[in-house]
Amino acid sequence: MEATAVKATGRARLKWARILRSPTALVGLFLVGFWVLAAILAPVLPLYSPTEQDVMALADPTPSAAHWLGVDILGRDELSRLIFGARTVLVVAPLSVAVAMIVGITLGMIAGYYGGWIDAVISRLSDIILAFPVLVLYVILIANIGPSIINIVIATTIASAPGIGRITRGLVLGLKEQEYIAAARLRAESTLYIMLVELLPNCRGMLIVDACLRIGYTIITIGILGFLGLGLPPPNPDWGGMVKESTTVLNVWPLMSVLPSIAIVSLVLGFNLLADGLREAWKP
Repeated sequence: MEATAVKATGRARLKWARILRSPTALVGLFLVGFWVLAAILAPVLPLYSPTEQDVMALADPTPSAAHWLGVDILGRDELSRLIFGARTVLVVAPLSVAVAMIVGITLGMIAGYYGGWIDAVISRLSDIILAFPVLVLYVILIANIGPSIINIVIATTIASAPGIGRITRGLVLGLKEQEYIAAARLRAESTLYIMLVELLPNCRGMLIVDACLRIGYTIITIGILGFLGLGLPPPNPDWGGMVKESTTVLNVWPLMSVLPSIAIVSLVLGFNLLADGLREAWKP
């Protein structure tokens, strides 16, 4: 038992060392870490409230000593909404993906392990959902159930779980015929034990990489929904909503739309680079 624990610890250290040696992963960690740190420190930073309005600043919404990045069309500080918007997106996107991963992994495990008609039913239902363009599916769902954090989580789960399930199913199909699975069956281990202890740990590398990528995709989707007016309800700071609101003052302060766009791109790029680094670290 101790030898197994030591071996597992050694593998974990090797993977972590590979990540720290990967320039791609380090850039991704820096970008994600920057926004995570900004989100954590947002309440203690000397910022305006993201919902506070400065009506006097509307006469000139461009950057000033009082508002370093200017104000939006309602007189709210852009810097404050940008940083507090990071808190919003870094809660909603990972939460949405986490719920989708739980549902998708569960369905994929069941389909891959049991096979037969169970696999056929789950696979056909997944195919039906995957036949819809992802963005169209999001718009249909949010337009019908309404924009809110909970509904974005629900929409992400419905849209993403089938793809996650398909990946998990493929991994389980390749692993369930291995000797250690046969040994677990001979020991009369329960199906739940085999799934959680024998199969899931051997799938985690690919699934963690996929989760990082999906967080990036979800951030983009939240931004697009916000731009379309289907994002988080006001007055929540929403990067996509900020881009939409800035279109009315482009002739006065063009960079107002660029700043939240850069925030979205940098955070998505960070998660994508981190996923690439993790993929390299999990190579045998």
